[in-house]
Amino acid sequence: MEEKKAEKIVLLDIQAVSTFTSYFIICNGTSDRMLDALSSSLREYAKSDIKQIINVEGDSRTGWMIADLDDVVVHFFSPDQRKYYSLEQLWEKGKRLVSLQ
Repeated sequence: MEEKKAEKIVLLDIQAVSTFTSYFIICNGTSDRMLDALSSSLREYAKSDIKQIINVEGDSRTGWMIADLDDVVVHFFSPDQRKYYSLEQLWEKGKRLVSLQ
């Protein structure tokens, strides 16, 4: 995500508070095109590097897209939607492992 210029990247370890996944990656894209590029990049990475086909749900125009890689769920947000949904606050009992601006 960092290579594709995602902003405010956070990796949360939620294993202790979640039964459906172990980690959240949350990041911002500054435009619809950027959100689409980030999700495409993740699809390509998953296919080539971990041999997994993934679907990305949501629409860049709504400002929130999500990809499920089993143990990792990736959230792509517009800045406004990220602020509105406040996932980091909802999952504050998880451990913040990485924060990149």
